[in-house]
Amino acid sequence: GHQVYVVCPRIGGDDAVGDEGDEGDEGDAAGDGPAEGTERSPEDAGPPRRPPLAVLDVAPMLADGPLAGLAVEVLHGRMPSEAKDDVMRRFAAGEVDVLVVNLGHPAPSTQAVEATDAEWRDTFAALVDPLPRLVRAVLPQMIARRSGRILVMGSAAALRGQKRTSTYSAARGAQLAYVQSVGLEVAPHNVQVNAIAQNLVDNPTYFPPEVQANPKFQERIKREVPLGRLVSAREDAEFAAYLCSPAAACFVGQVFPLCGGWVTR
Repeated sequence: GHQVYVVCPRIGGDDAVGDEGDEGDEGDAAGDGPAEGTERSPEDAGPPRRPPLAVLDVAPMLADGPLAGLAVEVLHGRMPSEAKDDVMRRFAAGEVDVLVVNLGHPAPSTQAVEATDAEWRDTFAALVDPLPRLVRAVLPQMIARRSGRILVMGSAAALRGQKRTSTYSAARGAQLAYVQSVGLEVAPHNVQVNAIAQNLVDNPTYFPPEVQANPKFQERIKREVPLGRLVSAREDAEFAAYLCSPAAACFVGQVFPLCGGWVTR
């Protein structure tokens, strides 16, 4: 059978958002936005960050649903070294139909004049540097086979200017620029590379019932989101599954906002 290799910002289970595994695995990068259990006021500056997806949640959802019939491998930092090495050996040796890249990092909120070189390097190391490594790992076999899908789960923060997000938005923008370039390069080989730029997706970590019931939060959603509500997690997952399916073979290096109209391009 084939393999699907998924990279998410959280491991899942009982981990906290921002929990990091050993050896700096890309799949263990900290999730976007505030740490789990950190209260986020509806009046906080800037829109809420997209929810961090967890490997242990996404993998079975894909394996039992849209990608049923394909082998889905899981790799995370809590696995023993031998188990991780075994997954990577089988990953390198097998045929990969779909690569979904979902890298995360806490979004700095410093002003541009205060952003340090370390902040810039750390953010790009988490969000940008792993991307070409992951893509290079699967592209040769996809090109040789003339078949494959690569989907990057990006952020709508790259598409709309916001105060105090210069470092984060620049890194997210680099992801999308990479997708657009590589997508054009490999399209003649029947390999599709695209991205979803998401934000304001329903998730109990950032939008628990008490927050969603807050009148100020409801007013904010009405004011900033033309859809008038959060995007559901199922809508997010089903759109990602569609872009990884044979039905989406016509898209080349495209970036799709998924944020209820918070941004439209």
